[in-house]
Amino acid sequence: MSDNAPPARSQVEIIKERSRFLRGTIAEGLRDSSTGALAEDDTQLTKFHGIYQQDDRDLRPERARKKLEKAFSFMARLRIPGGVVTPAQWLALDRIAGLRANGTIRITTRQTVQFHGIIKSNLRQTLQEINAALLDTIAACGDVNRNVIATANPYESRAHAEVVAAAHAISAHLMPRGRAYHELWLDDELVAGGEREDEPIYGALYLPRKFKIAIAVPPHNDVDVYAHDIGLIATVQHGRVSGYNVLVGGGMGMTHGEPQTYPRLAEPIGWCRADQVIDVCEKIVTVQRDFGNRADRRQARLKYLIAARGLDWFQARVEERLGWHLAPMRPFAFVRTGDRPGWVEDAAGNGHFTLFVENGRVADRDGAALRSGLAAIARVHQGALVMTTNQNIIIAGVAPAQRPVIDALLAQHGMHNPDGGLRRNAMACVALPTCGLALAESERYLPTLITRLESHLAEVGLSRDEIVIRMTGCPNGCARPYLAEIGLVGRAPGLYNLYLGAAFDGTRMNRLYRKDLDEAGLIATLAPMFATYARDRREGERFGDFALRAGYVPAGDDPRYFHDPPAGGAQG
Repeated sequence: MSDNAPPARSQVEIIKERSRFLRGTIAEGLRDSSTGALAEDDTQLTKFHGIYQQDDRDLRPERARKKLEKAFSFMARLRIPGGVVTPAQWLALDRIAGLRANGTIRITTRQTVQFHGIIKSNLRQTLQEINAALLDTIAACGDVNRNVIATANPYESRAHAEVVAAAHAISAHLMPRGRAYHELWLDDELVAGGEREDEPIYGALYLPRKFKIAIAVPPHNDVDVYAHDIGLIATVQHGRVSGYNVLVGGGMGMTHGEPQTYPRLAEPIGWCRADQVIDVCEKIVTVQRDFGNRADRRQARLKYLIAARGLDWFQARVEERLGWHLAPMRPFAFVRTGDRPGWVEDAAGNGHFTLFVENGRVADRDGAALRSGLAAIARVHQGALVMTTNQNIIIAGVAPAQRPVIDALLAQHGMHNPDGGLRRNAMACVALPTCGLALAESERYLPTLITRLESHLAEVGLSRDEIVIRMTGCPNGCARPYLAEIGLVGRAPGLYNLYLGAAFDGTRMNRLYRKDLDEAGLIATLAPMFATYARDRREGERFGDFALRAGYVPAGDDPRYFHDPPAGGAQG
């Protein structure tokens, strides 16, 4: 090959280059009523508009026998930085779920909502109704910066409100500038003879792969700040955010049987002032844009660039573009991940109720009418509704006089938080039947498994103990299973790899313990561990820490898996 030969590129890179800034032939495909699907190349481009083409895998065999095409539909994911919506916006989402989707709202691990089951002929109308609610799906998927997540409740303190405002500002700054979304979905016309289209941050090829940013406010690590391409840890002084510790290179995805792919924790590169954080994020994004792997999408995330070039090299490129050096990391400490369920009050006496939503699925089911109940609450609530990164929802800003009204509606619709600590700290990805990557069940199965594990926890007095358990139907890690004290990753129908040893505060990843366990194998493995943990644990010792001390998995020092935050205690 000639030294002047162009660098190798994946097929997706070629699709992006030819897409005319993400237009492709989507418009033509939407008009084609002969199929419920879009052209294969266009399904790569719709991701940038927040849309995935899917099909109901439960129906594949029957439809194949009848020589029918797959039962195609679309998933639409919203961009909601910080996860905050007004009651009016929630009611709009509820209407869309009933009219355009499958009758449910799915709260995701990225603090937003997604709709499933939208048929092609309803897509444009759905996005227009989302836009009418002053929301959008721009860049919720695709090779761009996705929804910026932040510590859940902006009403908790002034610092928390500043962090959510920063999430909005970062999201707006890193949003694609092209007009394709507005043309395709909102009927905006491209003015003939207008200015040449440009993407000042992303360029015509956008990023090599998806990009994720999270912001945490210690001592709570509810966003799993180490799991993202950029993790920002707020430092608070006198009640205000003074700046952010900056972590880079986290990511949860991997591929079974390919050891060159792996989950990885983000690593620290320094501290910046609050007014510098947007610039820092932009420069990190542009280094990944210019140096990330565009030949092999399985090696295209920022974590692999940093692993290949080194953290010092990466930091030097970022600071070169900034024109200044990041300051040393400031001390901080985390105490937990996950959400704090139930009522809490702020300094002003207003209440905030964190409602457990099992695996994020807002639906009316036997015993709990979550969708109807949340709609009823939204009709009277005067505060906000906040999605969390743990798939729950906070009814935020409830005045003391209104609290009995909210309590009554919660009780009327059977909406209550579970007593069991394992269930409260559980998460699952969607998996089957709609995710095309799923190898095993997740959302539909984890509640059943937890019920069976709860009986063993009860036997040894651990029912209320908080243990983090997460399940995914494939190794891509959408529910962040590698940061769970018990991580379950699908290998095949009914079979899971079991991971143990993560830290309860989200600062240490777990390790593989057993492969290819079915339900009986999982229970037979975990039940004796629960008994040993109940008998031998030290005071205050979490299950993940016990798993290491007991030798179920090796402690090790591989930086891809284990990482400790800076010493120095809690932030000032």
